[in-house]
Amino acid sequence: MPSDDEGREGPTRRDYVKYGGAVLGGGLLAGCSQRDSAATQTETAPSTETATAIETTTPEDAPYTVTMAPAGDVAFDAVPETWMAYYSNYGDMGIALGKLDSLQALVYRDGWPLQFYDTLPGVDVSFDGVRQLSSGTFDKEAFYELDADVHLLDPHFVGLKHDGFSATDFDEIASNVGPVVGNYIRRHGEDWHDYEYYSLYEAFEKVADVFQERERYEGLRTVHDALIADLQASLPPEGERPEIGLISSFSDFSEGSLDAYPIGAGNGKKQYQDLGIVDGFGPHIDGSYASWDYEQLLEADPDILVFPYGFASLSHSEFETRMDRLRDHPLGQRLTAVQTDRLYRGGTSYQGPIINLIQTEIVAKQFYPEQFGAWDGIETLHDEDAQLFDHQRVADIIRGAES
Repeated sequence: MPSDDEGREGPTRRDYVKYGGAVLGGGLLAGCSQRDSAATQTETAPSTETATAIETTTPEDAPYTVTMAPAGDVAFDAVPETWMAYYSNYGDMGIALGKLDSLQALVYRDGWPLQFYDTLPGVDVSFDGVRQLSSGTFDKEAFYELDADVHLLDPHFVGLKHDGFSATDFDEIASNVGPVVGNYIRRHGEDWHDYEYYSLYEAFEKVADVFQERERYEGLRTVHDALIADLQASLPPEGERPEIGLISSFSDFSEGSLDAYPIGAGNGKKQYQDLGIVDGFGPHIDGSYASWDYEQLLEADPDILVFPYGFASLSHSEFETRMDRLRDHPLGQRLTAVQTDRLYRGGTSYQGPIINLIQTEIVAKQFYPEQFGAWDGIETLHDEDAQLFDHQRVADIIRGAES
């Protein structure tokens, strides 16, 4: 790898973002105003309660600190100009904050429901030129090659998922390349996750502070809170709400090898939690998922079946082909959801604020058509009269036309 000082005549603005890292009490401190100052930091444990609220009026060259577990206190001398993300949850946060043009890489670039962004006027999301970091190219050297100003990922999760990474590696990346900020928020209850969890908007606020985009965050938070309040005020009584069950889109429907999921806690199923649905599988599953056959599915037999990743990874025709296998199975035919034709494509569990808004709108129509209008496929989202939140306003916030 290149020397820190190779070919440099003096420190630049990017040097201040990139090279100021130090290990601090097991956390990552990056972006100190001088490299020498990093070496003199005292080893005090970071507190997640000391996060500094960053106003959008903060000068671009003024130092600031963002506090987020597990990294702890992460100091910046300047707003990051380039970034990368692991999953679409943090990637979507960056896009929501108007940072698509400076996105350099994603680990799961091709598993996004990009058609959702098409419902936002004037928002064009394409990953042309964004590097895909697959398992074969995701290593420490890739971070040096990218040379991003900030990395939005949970280092503990990545270390578990990729054998080639250790905590020491991410300390090195934070010190020599750029800060590492992120927290695995998809699902709660993981044995390895022994630090604070965040809700979607708690994590989004941290990322907004990283990019000094407080106004965009506040604007989207206002849209989100109004949508959830409106939906919850119109929900039928609990006893009249449907039971739903989540089955992986990638199950083997012909052979009856089915992966079933409870709703559980965490951001991955936020839209279901917010809409007060009855978890048809939760009482039958001990853990984060279960491998079932049709007999077990029939035992639960919820009113509605939803198939996660049906939008992100399958076309409409591909999804329907899979559903035909379910409908044609001798036991599948007996399911209530099959007989009432309530089999729905589901969203991704790696959702940021924009994806979550749209996925919430979708499930409101899928589950409660009498209250919120019928779901008639993705084109429903383009009908302004049928929209449940102001898509134009969200587009304006993303593009910087409104805050």
